[in-house]
Amino acid sequence: MNIANLFKIALRALANNKMRCFLTMLGIIIGVGSVITMLAIGQGSKQSIKESISEMGSNMIMIMPGTEERGGVRQSSDNMQTLKPADYKELQDNSSYLKGISPQVNSSGQFINGANNYPSQIYGVSPDYLDIRKLEVDEGSMFTDRDIQSASKVCIVGKTVIDELFPDGTSPVGKVIRFNKIPFTIIGTLKAKGYNSMGQDQDDVVLAPYTTVMKRILAIDYIQGLFCSAISEDQTQDAIDEITELIRKDHKLKTSDDNDFTVRSQEELSSMMSSTSDMMTILLACIAGISLLVGGIGIMNIMYVSVTERTREIGLRMSIGARGKDILAQFLIESTIISITGGIIGVILGCGAAFGVKAILNWPISIQFYSVVLSFVVCTFTGVFFGWYPAKKASNLDPIEALRYE
Repeated sequence: MNIANLFKIALRALANNKMRCFLTMLGIIIGVGSVITMLAIGQGSKQSIKESISEMGSNMIMIMPGTEERGGVRQSSDNMQTLKPADYKELQDNSSYLKGISPQVNSSGQFINGANNYPSQIYGVSPDYLDIRKLEVDEGSMFTDRDIQSASKVCIVGKTVIDELFPDGTSPVGKVIRFNKIPFTIIGTLKAKGYNSMGQDQDDVVLAPYTTVMKRILAIDYIQGLFCSAISEDQTQDAIDEITELIRKDHKLKTSDDNDFTVRSQEELSSMMSSTSDMMTILLACIAGISLLVGGIGIMNIMYVSVTERTREIGLRMSIGARGKDILAQFLIESTIISITGGIIGVILGCGAAFGVKAILNWPISIQFYSVVLSFVVCTFTGVFFGWYPAKKASNLDPIEALRYE
């Protein structure tokens, strides 16, 4: 019996049980659709995180006070005072792999403009901070090194703060606002950046000279962190090694002493976030893959029932010359048609669901070609694998016994 006739027989058998055939496909459809949708959400999240980190500067390096144990209790980096302005000066003068460096100190409080007030944070930085964090001045100008030397009470503000303190839409440049009780003159505004992938409002920011925040607000002589940018992304590790060597030397640490500071790069943060995202994606895909397994069991169950129901038909075919391998091929074709058709519908449903998630929930998605191919191949294999045993059973039936079957 040729393949064309086997396909006609298989299609006729499936057409005689349309509802049962559809319900059998449903497990495959849901499984394939779920796998594609979950992988699209996972990969979209991963790409969004990478883009967000890239927006902050892919070659950015963060230096924070290290943690130490006192009385067996590990201290928070916020409570440590191991980074000094001298460390900033040391890196600024002697580093050959850094193109920008800025201290950072910050304080929370209430910003006030007349009857309007808004709780936020003020960040004390240097002019290099804009290039390091990929920020741009929209109106006015950035404060200068002279403002830093004199600890001037000037600042530049983000759009969120502007909208809260100046709801009438007037230009804030040249206006005076108060942070708690300290007046600051706004000399510039920042271009809007919106929310990043981690839900942070990048426009909820006020920047001032770091010396002003240290002396006039916090009354401290240490800095809470240093932000740097390497000359290029490829030289980030060289910059980290150099930073470590220079600060250890400045802190007079012995070879056996641990660092009293921590150096982190965006590459390290990106790798950590990507690893977490990949783990969640795999978990979601495995959960969705269970539906494919259930769909395969459904195919096996229905094909097994089909063999039982058509025992006399199988016996009749074998008695007029059909061979065992013809019967095997017929039932395998039926199960494969079910799985492939279900796979095609599942791919369409999965892609549609992914775009629906993006449109309705505004989640980032990225449909990977490999996920579509992999899902389709797996569902085809599932149909052949789970359809083989019932088909083998049918091919091994004794024609005489099959004809006697009631």
